Amino acid sequence: MSLRDTLLRTLRSAARGVVRHAFRTPPNPAPPAQPGTRRAPAASGYPGDFTGMPPVSYTPMAGRTPDPGEVAWAWVPYEEDHRRGKDRPVLLIGRAEGWLLGLPLTSLDHDRDAAQEAREGRFWMDIGSGAWDAQGRASEVRLDRVVRIDPAKVRRASVALDRALFDAVIAGVRRHATP
Repeated sequence: MSLRDTLLRTLRSAARGVVRHAFRTPPNPAPPAQPGTRRAPAASGYPGDFTGMPPVSYTPMAGRTPDPGEVAWAWVPYEEDHRRGKDRPVLLIGRAEGWLLGLPLTSLDHDRDAAQEAREGRFWMDIGSGAWDAQGRASEVRLDRVVRIDPAKVRRASVALDRALFDAVIAGVRRHATP
């Protein structure tokens, strides 16, 4: 084997390790309640969704820690049962009392059922696609639900959202913030 082949093999192996580390999901000791859902870690102590207008900041910084202004993957509790939830992308918008505050993202298109969603008190905004979705699908961000995220539980590398788009999302949050 030539030196070139050896170097290429070593580089490929190292790259696979970096990718596996960046996108790994820590094992969950509790089995899922149903496909695609997971129980919250027993000691999660989730205090419930944030209500009112959250403190907002835009401070994305390259590095290993998640920052407001970035989209990251984390466990998000279901609205109707905070003991259950699933991993999903969230737009981090601020911090409060040791928690990151985030808005859930979805690749589902709610434009076609916007009136029904609004009747249910759910409001969405298109934000396009980004590196947070490996399949390159367009995303929508939920404007009326602010979830608390444990900074230590963010599971995937984060991606900074464009500042102008972030500001447009925050304007939507201000319109729909729960009292």
